[in-house]
Amino acid sequence: MSETQKRIIENYIEAYNNFDVDKMLTNLHENIVFKNISNGEVNLTTSGISEFQTQAEQAKNLFSQREQKITEIRFEDDSAQVEIDYYGVFAVDLPNGLKAGDKIELKGKSIFRFKDEKIYEITDIS
Repeated sequence: MSETQKRIIENYIEAYNNFDVDKMLTNLHENIVFKNISNGEVNLTTSGISEFQTQAEQAKNLFSQREQKITEIRFEDDSAQVEIDYYGVFAVDLPNGLKAGDKIELKGKSIFRFKDEKIYEITDIS
């Protein structure tokens, strides 16, 4: 099953990098749970494909460029831990002082959990 899971993860990340929300959704379970954890704190949670889609549409407008690059994948039972190098260029000014054109580079990981051969949960940690 890990080969199928690997392909699903790669398709999801490719769609993310291409700002293609519809393609991102194709391998997601209808009850998808998404969490973003930054500096040890959960700063975003969505539940269900509709909430995920809304958030993904909003997030894509924040960047003029973005790329998640997989550096390693480790599989265990119904989950995969994916080490990610992230690069982005902001398209808009943000309230925290970041400006359009500012770049962000970080290393993080994403944990994907699967159910019914779909991604059921994504936890992004940076």
